[in-house]
Amino acid sequence: MTSAERDPGLQPERTRLAWRRTTLSCTVVTLLALRQALHQGATATSGLAVALSLLAWLGFLAVAHRRVSGMGSAEPAPLSPRRALAAAACTVSLAVFAAVTLF
Repeated sequence: MTSAERDPGLQPERTRLAWRRTTLSCTVVTLLALRQALHQGATATSGLAVALSLLAWLGFLAVAHRRVSGMGSAEPAPLSPRRALAAAACTVSLAVFAAVTLF
C-alpha cells in the first residue's frame, strides 16, 4: 500500500481515542483512591497519597492533552521520549499511591 492509498485520518484518530481512554482510566483510579482514603478515615499517609495521586493525575492530563492536541495533522510528530517517560511515571505513580491508600 502506498502513502497515496493510506487513509491518513484513521491512525491519529485511534491514537486520540487511546489517549482519551487512558486519561479516563487514570481519572477513575484517582477517584477510587480518594474514595478509599475518605472511607478509611483521613490519616496523614492517605492524605499525602491522595494529594500525590492528584498531582500525578494532573501531570498525566497535561501530557495527554499535549499529545491529543498534536494529533491534529495527518502525520503527527512522534511522542518524545521525555513525554513518554512522564506519562509512564505518572501511571506508575498512580498505581503506587492507590496501593498506599489501601494500607
